Amino acid sequence: MDIRLHKNATTTPAHRAAIQASDKPGRELAREFGVSEDTIRRWRKRATTEDGSHTAHRLRTTLTPEQEAVVVALRRTLWLSLEDMLAVTRPGPQTSCRLVR
Repeated sequence: MDIRLHKNATTTPAHRAAIQASDKPGRELAREFGVSEDTIRRWRKRATTEDGSHTAHRLRTTLTPEQEAVVVALRRTLWLSLEDMLAVTRPGPQTSCRLVR
């Protein structure tokens, strides 16, 4: 069985199942597994023992229609990464977003 854990995971699915099934106090389980009481509380609340997604659920960047037009035009012609596109179009202290023709 291939177990894929998040790189910072402090417990395995077997540990998580044991935490969820145990009637021991959180403090005792935390000491036993070498994790915090918060970790114990979180795993007891969850219905599964699998790692959750760490992908952002909402995009925290919004673009004006003009910025979006620049992004689309540059993306189609230069094939820049999305991070580079945001850096180009996001107005900063010394930059502005203008479409040059």
